[in-house]
Amino acid sequence: MILNPKKYDWKLPDAKSLSFMTDTIDFFESRGRGQLKKDDHERTWYQFYLDFEKNKEMFYNLLTPSPYGDGTRWDTYRNCAYNEVLAFYGLNYWYTWQVSILGLGPIWMGKNEDVKKKTAQLMKEGGIFAFGLSEKEHGADLYSTEMSLKKLNGDYVANGRKYYIGNANEAALVSTFGKLAGTDDYVFFVVGSKHGKYEVVKNVVNSQNFVAEYALHDYPITGADILTMGRDAWDSALNTINVGKFNLGWASIGMCSHAIYESIDHAAGRFLYNHYVTEFTHIKQLFVDAYTRLYAMKLFALRAADYDLIVQAHAEIHPDFASRPRYFFFDEVQAAPGWERFVRRLHDTHAGFVFLTGSSSHLLTRTIATGLRGRCLSFEVFPLSFGEYVGFRGLAIEP
Repeated sequence: MILNPKKYDWKLPDAKSLSFMTDTIDFFESRGRGQLKKDDHERTWYQFYLDFEKNKEMFYNLLTPSPYGDGTRWDTYRNCAYNEVLAFYGLNYWYTWQVSILGLGPIWMGKNEDVKKKTAQLMKEGGIFAFGLSEKEHGADLYSTEMSLKKLNGDYVANGRKYYIGNANEAALVSTFGKLAGTDDYVFFVVGSKHGKYEVVKNVVNSQNFVAEYALHDYPITGADILTMGRDAWDSALNTINVGKFNLGWASIGMCSHAIYESIDHAAGRFLYNHYVTEFTHIKQLFVDAYTRLYAMKLFALRAADYDLIVQAHAEIHPDFASRPRYFFFDEVQAAPGWERFVRRLHDTHAGFVFLTGSSSHLLTRTIATGLRGRCLSFEVFPLSFGEYVGFRGLAIEP
């Protein structure tokens, strides 16, 4: 159950998916723990990993929806596995993947087909992506964003700053959130990090990651660069965050798995009072407790990932529905443990409508309202009376 790099046993649906995980494990194992620690201590930009990713077309295969790639698909289940593997070897490597997911969210959720096709090609070439949302003065307060898109000669110019934006030094495209000047309507558009009107102000962290403050100075924007406007832009921002946050749990699992191996290895090599540290009863208890908690955390996360296979199966059968509203129907959903979190995330991150039916007291209005936090409307439907049944059957009742 706990990730073992010597014997990787995640049950993935095909050999290609499995190879993405095992190839990544082999890559980091061959680099070695000592070199990885040195890279971390010296704040070495992880170009060596990005070169590996480019060569294997890893991000392209894992993060490109099937309508836009050749044999690619966005599969949340296997992305969970990749989250775990990357974080096992270091959150720095996971970070560039995670931030790319955030940067891709407004693109894939948007309505600009040309940008989607361009993005798929950039990913095939090894591009990484960035998510320009937060600002130094306002954090992630969407209402207060000061990034401005102003009309100029039929097109636009963008001005403003974004802060704490991962990958912003090398991103092929940076999905940027702002407002239309004079209207305060929200807008998402893409910019390139190598454009002359794009300034990387500085790296705001002291680590392998590059988490930038960047500024746009009269950056020229055309309709071809705009992803969404108005309510669609707002929804893209929130839904992208929802998708990205789901990855955090799996990164934590990968990180904690490595930590428990390191802890046991360290303790097993220390000899005190004629005993190895791992022989002390209270140390054994601590390790058992830590392992049990980690095991339970992964089981809980796997349940959520399993539910996502429902959405993935539909996407594989009907790839043309990727950008269209979908209708999800779940009967007796209360029988599935943890259904509230899954349904809430389904509602928040997938365009469509969710219908729940059930006959149990667990689906009482108050219970649903609590579990789904105000995202639902409830209707109580009674069984047909005899007269209603006869009417539906078109029969006459004779006295």
